[in-house]
Amino acid sequence: MADVIRVLLVDDDALVRAGLTMMLAAFDDIEVVGEAVDGTEVAASVNTHKPDVVLMDIRMPGMDGLTATESLRQRRDAPEVIVLTTFDTDDHVLRALRAGAGGFLLKHTPPLHIAEAVRKVAAGEPMMSPEVLRKMIGLVAGAPADPRRARARAALQRLSPGESDVARLVAEGRTNQEIATELLMSTATVKAYVSRIFTKLSCTNRVQIALVVHDAADQ
Repeated sequence: MADVIRVLLVDDDALVRAGLTMMLAAFDDIEVVGEAVDGTEVAASVNTHKPDVVLMDIRMPGMDGLTATESLRQRRDAPEVIVLTTFDTDDHVLRALRAGAGGFLLKHTPPLHIAEAVRKVAAGEPMMSPEVLRKMIGLVAGAPADPRRARARAALQRLSPGESDVARLVAEGRTNQEIATELLMSTATVKAYVSRIFTKLSCTNRVQIALVVHDAADQ
């Protein structure tokens, strides 16, 4: 089937990989096409299996998932990445999101939610619920001021007033339809704005837009 989403699993725990494979096998539109047990295997596995989405563990021996995500997302043909995390302890997940990961999942997320996250990220929509986004904002807000704030503010200066409004709502986790309703625009216009924002901010997904906006905010 042409519309089947190809998934690569990257986790050093064989039981986690087996559990994810079994869960995802229940969905006709998702196929696990390969596995890797360490970040050092990701590049070769992506070349071999050509996945649409990579489910990436953070804590692995050798190359960790953060480094692997940063390396992978620099590729021109990079697949989308969903980080697998325990969240309460993996506060370095921000690094993965800045690198271009499309979102993250708790390892014990219910199967239906995992499948929905894979579908959303494969379609270019970040798997970032409002609750998760608030936690991310909290982590950013709790960090000391650094040169990143100045860079983010300079980047936002490149946006037009309309683009700035859209970027702000993207940072709040709003969908294109919700943004269109609030700003009295068509959904097509919002999509065009988002596309221009990607280019001007050098972002690859909506999560990165949100992080730039929150980096620029007063803490």
